[in-house]
Amino acid sequence: MTERNRGKKSSDDKYFSAKWLSVFTMAADDFCYLLSRDYGSNAALHVVGNRYRLNARQQMALYRIGVGESRIANRKSKCISKADIFSKPVSIDGFNLLILLESALSGGYIFRSRDGLLRDMSSVHGTYKRVAQTGDAIRLTGKFLKELQASSITWYLDKPVSNSGRLKTLLMEIAEELNIDWNVELVFSPDKVLAESKSIVVSSDGWIIDNCESWINLGSDIIEDHIPNALIIEV
Repeated sequence: MTERNRGKKSSDDKYFSAKWLSVFTMAADDFCYLLSRDYGSNAALHVVGNRYRLNARQQMALYRIGVGESRIANRKSKCISKADIFSKPVSIDGFNLLILLESALSGGYIFRSRDGLLRDMSSVHGTYKRVAQTGDAIRLTGKFLKELQASSITWYLDKPVSNSGRLKTLLMEIAEELNIDWNVELVFSPDKVLAESKSIVVSSDGWIIDNCESWINLGSDIIEDHIPNALIIEV
């Protein structure tokens, strides 16, 4: 197994330390205020980042935290509870969920967004690399969903992303290990597929949950229930 992980950067302990929390809270309030008044995300981030002298890494975190009021209301109106998954189909934004869980398991900082979702600061840029925590992240998801007894589970992975085929193989191997039945689909545009899905969607991608019919905050539920040492920043 690879020794890579998706943990924090060496400077993160400094820039996300307790002394920054009050600054981050004020910055998040201002950022969300501007977003609620239809400022563009980049323009609002530039203004707030300069106002509070946030570096690029801190601004990236702020971007994950900030959501406008109308979008928060829309997202909450479509959020499904764990209990409501029973006997219903679930569609998973595969890379989105796994990278969040890998980051939490790796000791990376996770941020509570104003819409209630937990988000990380990692991303996939054309290539997905399995890390030491990938298998554990998949197993946590499988065991969690098995208990909730969804009628069907489908993972969606970006087909153009390198190593998506290998991840599909791993997902199927762990499904057999856990005796859980799920499908893995490699598609060119998972975002579009998930946004149009009639299933309950698992994602923390804002555009997807703004456009889908219903979604569940599964990543947050798994982290809160099964990763007690996760480094969660709430402002």
